[in-house]
Amino acid sequence: MTQRFEIFMVGTPGLEHSLHAEAVANGFADAKQVAGGVSIEGDWNDVWRANLTMRGATRVLARIGSFMAFHLAQLDKRAHKFAWTDVLRTDVPVKVEVSTSRKSKIYHAGAATQRIETALKANGFTITADAPVAIKVRIDDNRVTISVDTSGESLHKRGHKEAVGKAPMRETLASLFLHECGYDATMPVLDPMCGSGTFLIEAAEIAAGLYPGRTRHFAFEHLSSFDRDVWQDMRRMGDLTHLPVTPHFYGSDRDAGAIRMAAANAERAGVADAITFTNLNAADITRPEGPPGLVICNPPYGGRIGNQKMLFSVYAGLGDALKQRFAGWRVGIVTNDASLAKATGLPFKPKGAPIPHGGLKVWLFQTDPL
Repeated sequence: MTQRFEIFMVGTPGLEHSLHAEAVANGFADAKQVAGGVSIEGDWNDVWRANLTMRGATRVLARIGSFMAFHLAQLDKRAHKFAWTDVLRTDVPVKVEVSTSRKSKIYHAGAATQRIETALKANGFTITADAPVAIKVRIDDNRVTISVDTSGESLHKRGHKEAVGKAPMRETLASLFLHECGYDATMPVLDPMCGSGTFLIEAAEIAAGLYPGRTRHFAFEHLSSFDRDVWQDMRRMGDLTHLPVTPHFYGSDRDAGAIRMAAANAERAGVADAITFTNLNAADITRPEGPPGLVICNPPYGGRIGNQKMLFSVYAGLGDALKQRFAGWRVGIVTNDASLAKATGLPFKPKGAPIPHGGLKVWLFQTDPL
């Protein structure tokens, strides 16, 4: 476990700064913010811990080596000599994904993939399209960088959210938006259009100190470097950090089916006692008793659901309810259209960078305390 290498936590473009802050808070003190994510130097223990604890990362890549290659014959030769068995197991099938840049003389990703697959087969590995382990190869400026996707399924799949609604918010993105809004695990959170409950479940898990990866499996469990005893001890440490949830969380939706779905998801996540779900329209929400907190939601917008023109009254009704009943609360609304946000009549701060979500570009519109 003394070998150290680069570990890349893939993030959502435009929110790398929040992912970096999370990495530092999780003890990755040397984390560096780079385009598309966060880079650290560490060992396999750090790989496992990143997958277990990082809420905002979409996957964790282990950079296991690199070499220069200026043509396919050279790539073939050096791929054959690469120390694959230091990390991979010959009894576990693998798949290869290659991306190339215009700065490289090797520019045909398909041909490069074929050469690397041939090298792996010569070293005793089986190649299958549905393999549990993916080798990701990047050829940039003639340097071939080889990484292992240690996560497997995207990290937004926590392992306990079975029911999702239309156009759901991914858990990884929800956690980053909570951070953007200043959520600090001590304030109440209310989502007036909660859908499957993602924002609230994330907030409650953060308040409880629960690790996001506590109930799922990862691709790194199929690598030769995996130590099950160490991993189980690491996962048990997450149980020791479970704290009583002091703030309470509130979700509502006009769709009764969504409320049932969200409540079931919260139950599976182990945070049902911390969240109150109610079936009502966004315009009818009332302020919970207690200190002010955060209202955050991902309302429908025309690019993904329904006729956009019909949504202006929905946003206006939500805005009126917030202005009349939620003095002192902060608001965060995710939408792809500034005119819909404007329809709320809320005093939003200047919007930040566009964020990719569901094939669209969205923005997080935020207010100071109302």
